[in-house]
Amino acid sequence: MNRLSIALVCYLVLGALAWTTLTDPRFRAGTLAILVLLAVKSVLRRNEVLHPDKDAE
Repeated sequence: MNRLSIALVCYLVLGALAWTTLTDPRFRAGTLAILVLLAVKSVLRRNEVLHPDKDAE
């Protein structure tokens, strides 16, 4: 497994734990939104690292 897949699995586990333990819908939604944003940032950052010259074209 590479680092990105490990990070995405960790985000998924944290999201599942947040879903099951948080009772207030606003806190639950906020926590899940932050985790989704972090996952998207991780994927986008990976693309920047793998293809640094793509933006220059």
